[in-house]
Amino acid sequence: MNAGLRPHTRSPRTTALLLAAAVALTTAAGTASAVAATPRTASLDGTWRMDGYGTVVAIEDGGRKLRTYETTGVSCLPGELTGTRTDATGPFRQDGEAPLTVALKGSDRSELAFGDNVGHRTLRRTAALPANCSPATVPSPDADPRTVFDTYWQTYAENYPFFAARHVDWNAMRDRYRPRITANTSKKELFSILSEMIRPLYDGHTGLVDLENPDGYFSGHRQDTVIPGKQERARIDGAVAASVDAAGAQKAGERSWANGQITYAELPGRIGFLRITTFLGYDRGNAYEADKATLDKALDEVFTAARTSGPDALHGLVLDLRLNGGGSDRLALSVAERLTGRPYTAYLKHARNDARDPKKFTPAEPIAVSPHRGPVYTGPLTVLTGRLTMSAGETLTQALLGRGPRPVLIGENTQGLFSDRLERTLPNGWKFWLPNEEFVSAQDHRTTYDGTGIPPAIHTDVFTEDELSHHRDSALTRALEELRGRGPARR
Repeated sequence: MNAGLRPHTRSPRTTALLLAAAVALTTAAGTASAVAATPRTASLDGTWRMDGYGTVVAIEDGGRKLRTYETTGVSCLPGELTGTRTDATGPFRQDGEAPLTVALKGSDRSELAFGDNVGHRTLRRTAALPANCSPATVPSPDADPRTVFDTYWQTYAENYPFFAARHVDWNAMRDRYRPRITANTSKKELFSILSEMIRPLYDGHTGLVDLENPDGYFSGHRQDTVIPGKQERARIDGAVAASVDAAGAQKAGERSWANGQITYAELPGRIGFLRITTFLGYDRGNAYEADKATLDKALDEVFTAARTSGPDALHGLVLDLRLNGGGSDRLALSVAERLTGRPYTAYLKHARNDARDPKKFTPAEPIAVSPHRGPVYTGPLTVLTGRLTMSAGETLTQALLGRGPRPVLIGENTQGLFSDRLERTLPNGWKFWLPNEEFVSAQDHRTTYDGTGIPPAIHTDVFTEDELSHHRDSALTRALEELRGRGPARR
């Protein structure tokens, strides 16, 4: 199960897309993994409050044990992110996940970072756990529904940044629904009320699940988004493959990795077509290291020296992210690193950090793109996007906006989901998640694309019924026209 702090990589009943059975919206969360501490491990012992994220971290036993607590002004529950190790310097491992590091930056400040994510989180030493926190406290199915409601409402009130942008009065939601909750409110009714409270946000990084109930699952999504089921997804995949073949794909140049989640083909005019539909779950077991190895292998085989330089180099590249539902931002940046010859800032990242003011955030942290140490493609690039481009698929799109030459985005606006998902447990054991971060434009240090998504430079239909039934792929057609009109790659 997910650690409540993990970024958008694993989540209950969600995989690569908001879209798998329900096209999973990931972004968000893996199990507790490895903790590698500074050599001065003993001085890490103590209690630390995380800037933003509503979390307290306790490090004990000479740096050998780490546990977390999910806190609000009305609640405190043990978090799912924990770590132990047998010596004072080795990493903590759980389920083969990526390392989590905690590094001292002074006597009263340290930094926590996930190996499968970007950026870090600041920890500040505190004297003790909050008074209402206790390791002995555990969720109970019999928890008072009123306590469940209050924890849920308060978590959103303290962490969610987008009420104004999404035109939702959260105080009004409390005033409307809280009087309906009593000690005898049924689980079914409570689940329905909690779902209805967040439905008007139309935010795909919000959701709620009762793991004991097969029907106990709710996830938001943008109003204009139709979530494809398994059959519709297969139809879309088939249509993309057919359109690539119709464009003249050279069979000898077609490759596939990760059960078709990464594909590459070469089209006439020395144009490459790279399609990536997720940034997680490439290999059985969903371990980050295995996912990274698979992606690196695919990228090594796509971006060879011959394709990136010399007389046989690609004249253009189409990157298809139209069905990319997200996963690890770190893996997404691995793609950007293959597409630049110079370092630049992908975006800035910050988290809401004031329980009373949704406009206050932690200091914005620049996230860098550094060229891959090996062949990189620096020529003309088109990126295909749509409303099913989500989460890490969008953070990659945003990262590419700073590339030179700038890519041409073709298709539809992306979904508008950028934040890591803050995952939480309710007093009755239910899980829920919400965004608490903004990914800010590196160009003006102000613009965010949450809600609206990143707009394309050239608008086309994407996977509409008309497109599918008439065997058209307007976005790919337009991308090829754009690239063939530019001529050879600029280097």
